[in-house]
Amino acid sequence: MSGPPASVPQPAADWRTYRRLWPYVRPYLPRLVFVLAISLLSTALNLAQPYISKLMIDDALLRRDMQALVTIASALLAVTVLGFALNMLASYRYVALSAAMLYDIRVALLRHLQTLSPRFFGSFRLGDLMSRMNSDVSDVQRAAADSLLSVLSNILFLVGSIALMLWLNWRLFLVGVVLIPVCVAVFLHYQRALTALTREMRERGADLGSFLVDTVMGMRVVNALRAGDHEVARFRARNDAFVGAMLRMQLASFMTGALPGALLTASASAVMLYGGWMIIRGEMTIGTLVAFMTYQGRLFAPIQVLMGLSAGLASARVSLARIFELFDTPAEVTERADALPLRRVTGELRFDHVAKRYDRDAVLTDIDFAIPVGSFCAILGPSGVGKSTLADLLVRYQDVDDGRILVDGQDVRTLRIDDLRREIVLVDQAPYLFNDSIAANIAFGLPDVSPDRVEAAALAAGLGPMIARLPEGLATRTGERGQALSAGERQRVALARALLRNPSVLILDEPTSALDIETEALVAANLRAAMPDATLIVITHKPALAGRADMLVHIRDGRATVSRPDAVPQA
Repeated sequence: MSGPPASVPQPAADWRTYRRLWPYVRPYLPRLVFVLAISLLSTALNLAQPYISKLMIDDALLRRDMQALVTIASALLAVTVLGFALNMLASYRYVALSAAMLYDIRVALLRHLQTLSPRFFGSFRLGDLMSRMNSDVSDVQRAAADSLLSVLSNILFLVGSIALMLWLNWRLFLVGVVLIPVCVAVFLHYQRALTALTREMRERGADLGSFLVDTVMGMRVVNALRAGDHEVARFRARNDAFVGAMLRMQLASFMTGALPGALLTASASAVMLYGGWMIIRGEMTIGTLVAFMTYQGRLFAPIQVLMGLSAGLASARVSLARIFELFDTPAEVTERADALPLRRVTGELRFDHVAKRYDRDAVLTDIDFAIPVGSFCAILGPSGVGKSTLADLLVRYQDVDDGRILVDGQDVRTLRIDDLRREIVLVDQAPYLFNDSIAANIAFGLPDVSPDRVEAAALAAGLGPMIARLPEGLATRTGERGQALSAGERQRVALARALLRNPSVLILDEPTSALDIETEALVAANLRAAMPDATLIVITHKPALAGRADMLVHIRDGRATVSRPDAVPQA
């Protein structure tokens, strides 16, 4: 089983992990304190119920006192109803607060992921990432919904029950608690194993999820190569590993709760036997034994609940550690506190002796050229020489290792990232489309844009014939990842999405790789007509498209050579 990429920090899943929740708890602290106060009051009322039952038996029933019976029964009813109402209110409000806190964590995690470079998402397994964002956060939410409120109320009930049991009969108390240390020792033994097994199950589950995502996305290749049986065998191996880890965790979880529970039941039997003997000897009243047994039963309940909560918190601790592993992944690109605004790009773009390395391997060594404002520049070169890296550096998906990239004479690292990416738009070779309408994909990120502008952008991108033949036109859904459209249609939708933003600089990475020559010529002509004053940068292998450019930049051996379009043979 492969784990997450080495670039993701993997801190130990110890109890200190919970300290990192404080920034998300702090905004809700006043409301949380109020809810906890209500819960503790409810617990105190519940503590009074067994003692009121003792009074009912000894002072009313055994004495045949009807007035005392009515009074005590009324008090018991009032305490029970009020305790129930307060407990329901506290539980409801606490779940709402915990959901709000976990929502803040999800939003913070999503915003952090948005700061990471495309290289991170290219190396991190998609199934593992989804497991952390969905399963792990949900596991933390389940634990949060049960933890703090239950811990405090059960601790109060435990301490209160012990105090009242000692007050009722200290000798009977000693009989009742003799097995508790054994229960705790058994629990701690299995709880340590449970923590390790929980992490293993999470990792196995993430590996299984990643495999399924990979297989489903590559189903066309699987069928074409008749590799179905091979994929089933690979799935079976991963599923067996996951099920094995789940069964081991389930066994440890069962032993953590069931074995101490059996010991506590044996302890209750001993109390009943000894207490009955004391009643027969006249050393204890029936009401006292009933109250004591009630407290003992409720004493065992919080112990079991706390043991179960500890197991749940151990599982949540692992999930929380996996979530914070993502938070601890540093962003390759950060914005300076004093970053400058950028309105429109009115000057040249300059690559000033730019170098970029990946894992010590130099991709770009000394890139030095300028693109005049309003130019149509084509970047050429063999695959793997760093053409797309130039585009990533310009929009700051990555940063240069040496040299500078200047926009209007300003280093891009000194500019606000949002402004930079608003004015310089990059369209990737394999654009991503959301499972929505064509119009919604074109207008993505611009909710207030008019339908007329969306249609104009679609026509400028050469989508007119496609829209005309579709019964629903721009309202046609693109399918999962745009698979309802052809590769060329997906490219044109992405191009329309960029044109709608009217950027100062438009970068197209192999924009016509899936288009025929006629459509390519139409798109190229429409581009210049739609953006007459913009700077166009096209990364391409096609001589015909490069021949339409004002300047050519050839990338080879980490360096750039500038030439004119007549240096490229036409197709």
